[in-house]
Amino acid sequence: MKNIVIGVLAHVDSGKTTLSESMLYKCKSIRKLGRVDNGDTALDTNEIEKSRGITVFSKQAKLVYKNTNIYLLDTPGHIDFSAEMERTLSVLDYAILVISGIDGIQHHTETLWNLLQTYKIPTIIFVNKMDANIADKNKLINELKSNFSTSCIDFTTLNFSVMEEISITDESVMESFLETETISDSNIAHLINQRKVFPCIFGSALKEQGVEELLSILDSYTIQPEYPQQFGAKVYKIGHDEQGGRITYLKITGGNLKPKDSVTLIDKNGEKSIEKINQIRLYTGEKFSSEQCAESGTICAVTGLTKTYSGQGIGIEHNLEQKLSQPIFTYKVLILDKTDAFTTLSKFRILEQEDPQLNVIWNEQLSEIHVSLMGEIQLEVLKHIFAQRFSIEIDFDQGSVVYKETIRNTVEGVGHFEPLRHYAEVHLLLEKIKQGSGLIFDTICSEDRLDKNWQRLILTHLTEKTHLGVLTGSPITDIKITLVSGKSHIKHTDGGDFRQATYRAVRQGLMQAESVLLEPWYDFTITVSSENIGRVMTDIQKMSGNFDAPVVNGDISVLKGSVPVIEINNYRQDFINFTRGKGRMTCVFKGYFECHNTAQVIREIGYNPENDIENSADSVFCSHGSATVVKWYDVKDNMHLESFLKEKTEDLTPLITQNQVREYRSFLEQDKELLKIFENTYGKIKTDRYTVFNTPSKTETKTTTNYKTYEQDYLLVDGYNIIFAWDDLKNLAQKNLDAARHNLINTLCNYQGFKKCEVILVFDAYKVKGNTGSIEKYHNITIVYTKEAETADMYIEKTTKNLAKNYRVRVATSDNLEQIIILGHGAMRLSARNFKQEVDEIEKAIREIIE
Repeated sequence: MKNIVIGVLAHVDSGKTTLSESMLYKCKSIRKLGRVDNGDTALDTNEIEKSRGITVFSKQAKLVYKNTNIYLLDTPGHIDFSAEMERTLSVLDYAILVISGIDGIQHHTETLWNLLQTYKIPTIIFVNKMDANIADKNKLINELKSNFSTSCIDFTTLNFSVMEEISITDESVMESFLETETISDSNIAHLINQRKVFPCIFGSALKEQGVEELLSILDSYTIQPEYPQQFGAKVYKIGHDEQGGRITYLKITGGNLKPKDSVTLIDKNGEKSIEKINQIRLYTGEKFSSEQCAESGTICAVTGLTKTYSGQGIGIEHNLEQKLSQPIFTYKVLILDKTDAFTTLSKFRILEQEDPQLNVIWNEQLSEIHVSLMGEIQLEVLKHIFAQRFSIEIDFDQGSVVYKETIRNTVEGVGHFEPLRHYAEVHLLLEKIKQGSGLIFDTICSEDRLDKNWQRLILTHLTEKTHLGVLTGSPITDIKITLVSGKSHIKHTDGGDFRQATYRAVRQGLMQAESVLLEPWYDFTITVSSENIGRVMTDIQKMSGNFDAPVVNGDISVLKGSVPVIEINNYRQDFINFTRGKGRMTCVFKGYFECHNTAQVIREIGYNPENDIENSADSVFCSHGSATVVKWYDVKDNMHLESFLKEKTEDLTPLITQNQVREYRSFLEQDKELLKIFENTYGKIKTDRYTVFNTPSKTETKTTTNYKTYEQDYLLVDGYNIIFAWDDLKNLAQKNLDAARHNLINTLCNYQGFKKCEVILVFDAYKVKGNTGSIEKYHNITIVYTKEAETADMYIEKTTKNLAKNYRVRVATSDNLEQIIILGHGAMRLSARNFKQEVDEIEKAIREIIE
């Protein structure tokens, strides 16, 4: 007999579990036909599955029909549990896609179809609920052909016209059909296996209509894969039985497996271990039978393995690269009884093994547990599991969406770790890559510079940690991190040194980069009466969403588009109210895109990367026999290896060109007011003014570096922040604040004359009662005094957001939070220290003019 593994997939409430139940009953695998609404189906055995009438956990069952052993996998249909469904796709030979004859193709159905295409799984379509009066077979088959494939063919009766329709999917089959006017079962089976034909059966699972025809297709038109003699297996799920024993669910893909066999396991870090199989089980729901041998093509569960994980390959199989649905909500766990946090965390770790998408985060500083999930129904499931399985009462806070961060530009991150008798230095290249790629790690470091074993260790350290961004402390994504250089010490380096250096190099790179905050977006389909479509379109625009033109069909309008998850998440109840429950809205996760309200999110989260001691960007150097912490912005001045990236002189400290000097001379000669400021700042010009302002001769030999210019540059300066960050102005301000302010204004006037950029100097006046704020032009710069209740930070954030869309904008400030926010707007940050260096360089050039 042949063995085939079949997965049953569907949008929620399409009748998927009812179909599985009916197939089991037809094959006499169960004696009684259960019903979902009665809570007595063979496969939905969990209490929450029974109460809600939905499948939460994938279940397996074996049924025999004629000459075929069918291993059936019933998967969750609700979008909250789509990761559980996706994990089964890697072990399927065929899929049954169940579609409701009442609702037709729904949004999640399209997602499932696309996944089946991605995994190249041959698919049979069962259109359910055809006993309903409103089910229209002709309309449904046309919808399938239009939305899925023209090769969706009604297999209810294989007559001549159906054979003809099958034949046009393959040229050689068509030639044979034209000669014989028939198609062999073998040819049909191969067309289905090659995804050239998608059989469609119309029926009612509840009334057992069309189920026999479906089973007949599985027996007649499926092909068992060819399996090698060597042992291999794919792990698709981890679970625990009622006694707490660990169970590994797998598909045998080569040879066979027996109790007491030893298997070699390779973990995610490449380390090998050998474990022994205790028991082999074949499950149907909660019931199982013990087997003495599992042959190729079998779905089974084994006990005795402790180091397995979902997606793992055993024997000849390689580990799978699974791109599962990403959790988009995060919640803080609230422990309601007297159980301590560490005990609760240990239970979450058990569940995390079973469901890798349950991302559990332990915040050591706050002693808090956070979990990332797909939606609210998962919260109910977790509360139920903890109560029933672990006897722990938990709840969750309101939660928020999971943000992520990426970068716009390429940077080199350096990490150095050198306490006494320790040593490691790591240089990493951080590059922006294609959206949705996640994190990619690579090395191009020469083995002459750093031994291969150390390089492997660095790559391991990169993969083992969730690296956090510097805007909100959210995980980073869509970045390629490449090891470009590194250094060890022949005596003093151990593995932990490279861990520290690697983590610090990533953070140091992120602190330099132009970071971008990302948020999750949904694709939505909204169906409402035409009288409500205007309201819906207005609402979506307010949510910063976008959409195509609505499709109008009589009194019904359909709107499709995309919208930030956080905006539409609380919209459902309002939508139900104004459509009086008649509107329909489906949302499917689209991906992560740039956040629509970056500044607001950064401000609300209030993350300061420099205070995150667990994710430090600073390095540790050895100075005079003791460890010295060097701030991230000074690391490149102290690092032991050369930079991989050549410094770009157009960034924070551009050098002065002779052309700028000439322009400035001419500018001063024409503007007597600026000349007065010049002489007040730097003293009287001692030499002949004509000589000073004259165009320099071609014999000048001062070396220069090209400086990139833009059509229009803006520099925004946080006035008081700079005054109290520069020592000379700070000392002056302690005696006379007005004098310090006037000194800074004159300095910026001279600066603008050289740089020819738009300078906006902002001073706080937010504490002044009744102040309405003012903007004044002082010679060649603009000075802003903020209004009451508006800080300089707020004004700069607002102005940066508007200007950065079209111009090159830099902001001079040492306010860490403000630097992070303006980076999120696409501007460049210029620390007070770097700005001082730039101003000093210009002043040096100015003094050369007068001396």
